[in-house]
Amino acid sequence: MKRLYFFFTIVLLLGAQSLQAQWIQTNGPNEGDVRCLAASGSNLFAGTFGGVFLSINNGVSWTAINTGLTNTHVFSLALNGSHLFAGAEEGGVFLSTNIGTGWTAVNTGLTDTPIRALAMNGSHLFAGAEEGGVFLSTNNGTSWTAVNTGLPGAPVLSLAVNGSNLFAGTYGVFLSTNNGTKWTDVNTGLTNTFVLSLAVNGSHLFVGTNGGGVWRRPLSEMVTEEGR
Repeated sequence: MKRLYFFFTIVLLLGAQSLQAQWIQTNGPNEGDVRCLAASGSNLFAGTFGGVFLSINNGVSWTAINTGLTNTHVFSLALNGSHLFAGAEEGGVFLSTNIGTGWTAVNTGLTDTPIRALAMNGSHLFAGAEEGGVFLSTNNGTSWTAVNTGLPGAPVLSLAVNGSNLFAGTYGVFLSTNNGTKWTDVNTGLTNTFVLSLAVNGSHLFVGTNGGGVWRRPLSEMVTEEGR
């Protein structure tokens, strides 16, 4: 009887594990590394080293949408209503206003065109450049202005927005509360300052570093009351 009880216990445990939520691989896209994702309604976009791909069925199938994209090494994507932006390794920022059917380069004022990060904050579009810091556009990419006062002049590999507060991940984490006009480092306690990724979740900023794992810090220690 004990053996029978043990057998049914194992069966129940295995069954419970199979009912737990788990990851399911989608059918592509199969064009190199997937570096970024963006979603708008039923449209899911993936930025890869083979360009931008679109899925309208939760990843069951993908379609390449690269017409006009002169460089297909896409590191970042951002959405502003019907405007989809792609940041490429060469060629700068590209804009599509028709769900990726066609792309146009929008680089006037960009002096460094390998773009590693994009972020929207209201009508403000920010681009993190490989060597030239952060650039700002307030007209959907028609023109750009460098906003680098206080930044170390190193590659900006990630951007994150929290209210009116903008964080940049470079050789350390930097904060701007005025749309990039001025930056201040917020690196106290961060022993690995080669920052690859940023994310805001609830009351914390999370930082992914090169070889140093993930770090977190309360936003209340860094941001202004107006920006929270």
